[in-house]
Amino acid sequence: MSTEYAVAPAEQSVDPSALVTEAVDLARETQTWWDSIGFSGRRHLLDRWRQDITDHLDELAAVVHDEMGKPHGDAVLEIGMALEHLAWAAKHARRVLDRKRVGSTLLAAHLAATVEYLPLGVIGVIGPWNYPVYTPMGAIAYALAGGNTVVFKPSELTPLTGQWLADSFERAVGRPALLAVHGRGEIGDALCRSSVDMISFTGSPGTARLVMATCAQSLKPVLIEGGGKDVLIVAEDADVPAAAAAAVWGGMSNAGQTCVGVERVLAHEAVYDELVAAIAREATRARAGLDDGADLGPISLPKQVGIIREQVADALSRGARAVLGGEQFNGPAGEVADGSPLEDPARVIQPTVLVDTPPDARIQREETFGPVITVDRVASMDEAIERANSGSYGLGGAVFSRKHGPEIARRIRSGMTSVNNVIGFTGLPQLPFGGVGDSGFGRTHGAEGLRCFCYAKSVARQRFTPPVAVTNFDRRARVDGIFKTAVSVLHGSRPWQQ
Repeated sequence: MSTEYAVAPAEQSVDPSALVTEAVDLARETQTWWDSIGFSGRRHLLDRWRQDITDHLDELAAVVHDEMGKPHGDAVLEIGMALEHLAWAAKHARRVLDRKRVGSTLLAAHLAATVEYLPLGVIGVIGPWNYPVYTPMGAIAYALAGGNTVVFKPSELTPLTGQWLADSFERAVGRPALLAVHGRGEIGDALCRSSVDMISFTGSPGTARLVMATCAQSLKPVLIEGGGKDVLIVAEDADVPAAAAAAVWGGMSNAGQTCVGVERVLAHEAVYDELVAAIAREATRARAGLDDGADLGPISLPKQVGIIREQVADALSRGARAVLGGEQFNGPAGEVADGSPLEDPARVIQPTVLVDTPPDARIQREETFGPVITVDRVASMDEAIERANSGSYGLGGAVFSRKHGPEIARRIRSGMTSVNNVIGFTGLPQLPFGGVGDSGFGRTHGAEGLRCFCYAKSVARQRFTPPVAVTNFDRRARVDGIFKTAVSVLHGSRPWQQ
């Protein structure tokens, strides 16, 4: 039977620190066993967990849908991508982390060296609500595969999803290597102050700074994913219909609540008019609603509705033009309830496309997290790159160009960029995931994601006594001279090479 650690709203007398400490202590006990079963044992059990999730796929998708409003098909897509990462981490952990021999040098030929990556211990994972399965799995799966145990705090908006994952793990494994703790900010704060060995956090840059400040008190390492303001650049030689479809999907799917989605489109002036018309046509086909037939669900976070409305109103007041949507922001917004988003029409925002938006408008600088994109004209790719890199975020991005996509992508200051697609990097488990600037630091996914939750253990073993021993106080001037000559031969200048 699973153990759930939660602070109910009415239970103000319950100490969050005590609940978190109990969970961390249990995870600490379990970690010794989890590490001892080795890569093969963990792979076997993680594969069993993956099979359990797959066998109950529709059940989990229904929980995600009910909690945050994501259409069922999109929930299945999210879970499927998370399973890909779970499979990859379990399969490749040994190759990436196991002990390997390291080559020597002439000066250290008497030494044999190895390096391996050992688990940090217990990892605290603070997850988001917008992708309540896929995003935390990027930390959970890789941490577990590396021999760590995990204490997971899901968002207070999606506690049932987080608990479902912990219950599924216990069904498959039978031991508490993954534990869920529930509550609002006080639980997250307690987790940061606890004895966990690392914190993985996904959320806003503001909260990330608080997490870092708290963890700094105990020199606890942190991994931060702080959101994005991602750009799609459309070059003069782009496939315009494909770019338009990608812009709408990247900007509108999941009701625009995607940290690596599309929020800004920068199009070369040669294709700008064609692209705007194509985006408007494409976006008209997408409908937000609370019914099962809707393409987009509601806005999950109540306060975000007001932020989206304010950003769009600010842009319109500064001269921006809505080629689609926008009118719903002109009248009273209505009161947004804190309850289920599936029961609140005020949280439904239809796809909106803005053009002629000034660079200093809020919507050009702040993360919107709604089904709203801006489309702006640029005279060159140099201008597009400059504008793309002008903000404080640097998470994802995309480029559409038949000939120059990789070249343009490399110049975008972001952790990940897709070429002639959007969000493609999220489906490749071997690619590191993370950002720069206000989008955070550290990486999940891939080999870097596995190493992120471990520490490097280096060992140098003496194979034989060196003929010239320099690491003692018995050496004489003759030994120093031999060593100096060897260094000069190996590293000094060579007249014949000049």
